[in-house]
Amino acid sequence: MPNLIDIVEVAEALETKAVYLASDRCVVVRNRHASCAKCSEACPTGAVFAADNVLSLDAEACVACGACTTACPTEALIPLQPLDDDLASAVAAGVAAAGGTAVFACARIASKHVGDPTKYAEVPCLARMEESVLLGLAARDVRDIVLVDGTCATCKFRANVSGIDAVVASANDLIAAQGSDVRVRRASTFPENVLLEDRRTLLGESRRGFFASARSRAKNAAGTAAEVMMFKNEGAGAPTLRDRLRMSDAGTLPQFNPQRRMRVLDAMDALGPSVVPEIDTRLFGSVRIDAERCSACGMCTVFCPTGALRKSEVAPEDGVGSYLEFSTADCVQCNLCADACLKDCLEVDSTVSTEELFDFEPRLIRLPDPPKRAGILSSLKR
Repeated sequence: MPNLIDIVEVAEALETKAVYLASDRCVVVRNRHASCAKCSEACPTGAVFAADNVLSLDAEACVACGACTTACPTEALIPLQPLDDDLASAVAAGVAAAGGTAVFACARIASKHVGDPTKYAEVPCLARMEESVLLGLAARDVRDIVLVDGTCATCKFRANVSGIDAVVASANDLIAAQGSDVRVRRASTFPENVLLEDRRTLLGESRRGFFASARSRAKNAAGTAAEVMMFKNEGAGAPTLRDRLRMSDAGTLPQFNPQRRMRVLDAMDALGPSVVPEIDTRLFGSVRIDAERCSACGMCTVFCPTGALRKSEVAPEDGVGSYLEFSTADCVQCNLCADACLKDCLEVDSTVSTEELFDFEPRLIRLPDPPKRAGILSSLKR
């Protein structure tokens, strides 16, 4: 249990940083030759970037919009303002108060005080929204899900618009793939049932909101002290990159399960069986390997951050070659396997089979036997 000093220090870290860097999940940290630059491409201010095995965030340039946390395929960037749990709690309370409508509003339109703050969840920017929250609401039979912006066309961070639209389209495609008619929509005004009736109530609500947020910060600081204290301890005898990314006994770098994508799958399953054979999505991927060019070096399995690609213990019945196991549900489309491929024979596709997505059994990919290395004597004869 962290002591009071730890909690205060963590609370200060949470106040000064809008994003927690889980650097060891970043594909550029894992392999400096990785091509992924999704976080820096999404950031409207250039505050986040990854290069040469280092993931960096300029806290002063960061505007806490959350765009990088939504774009990152490996969840190496974790939003702190608000935390996922706090956002889920806020929207749950809002849905109850608004009679079944789930509303998310950006800070810009929230500051105009035209919406009832008890009936919506506020985010710094709608770029903070991602599919797991939206599909979770649809799975709970929330029929009306609205993202309200403060007229993005005139916002200085309007570069986020394409990312917001991509998330909305992605969420709707995934919901439709399960046969549900629930849809997420964007609007620049609050729904009528969420409008504020009397502005004089805001004073009381703001006071209650202050104390509620204070309690939330204390609770979250206590619960995540061990993890977030890394902010303070960076460079103070912390393990080196080599130590943190040490090979496992299976010959791979450390692997993890992206929580948001697991929640998306759970929500899709709750919505019902898939009604389409395949779906084009930014969240999951499918791998194709040209067996004729593959040398079975296994580099793709070494660097895969989630274990979507791994060496199989199953051997071909004819004794020729070997198998890789591929799990669509674990593939986050980070493309690190393709970047690490020595023969350039592997491709990652955004179109996935819905049958494979919900299949507990991985797909077997047959590889040839590795080419025999020339012996020393044969080399000398040349």
